[in-house]
Amino acid sequence: MTTAFLVVSLVGVALNGFSGVAALVHFKPILPGMAAAGVPESWLTFPIGTLKAAGALGLLAGLWWPPLGVAAAGGLVLFFVCAVYTHIRAGDYSGQFGLANGFLAVNAAALGLALAV
Repeated sequence: MTTAFLVVSLVGVALNGFSGVAALVHFKPILPGMAAAGVPESWLTFPIGTLKAAGALGLLAGLWWPPLGVAAAGGLVLFFVCAVYTHIRAGDYSGQFGLANGFLAVNAAALGLALAV
């Protein structure tokens, strides 16, 4: 296990975990960005919050069992590719679009490092 893999995985756990919990509790500051992207508020609990939180837990468990970390990182990459695509289709280039790209980059790095370990 490399230091880069450990650091990027833990950053991914923290970011995805916070984002997942924020979606699950319908954190007020994220609601306007979701509406701008055309995402119904009812989707915040499932699938959005649930998948982000499960991905964060999978990244964490992947520190002990790498195949699970690879699967979780791959799932999060797919999730955020879809999120970026949704924002582009809606013409929403707000802060949440930038965050989705940042999350995509972190999760892609986690996936790449997990595959290299």
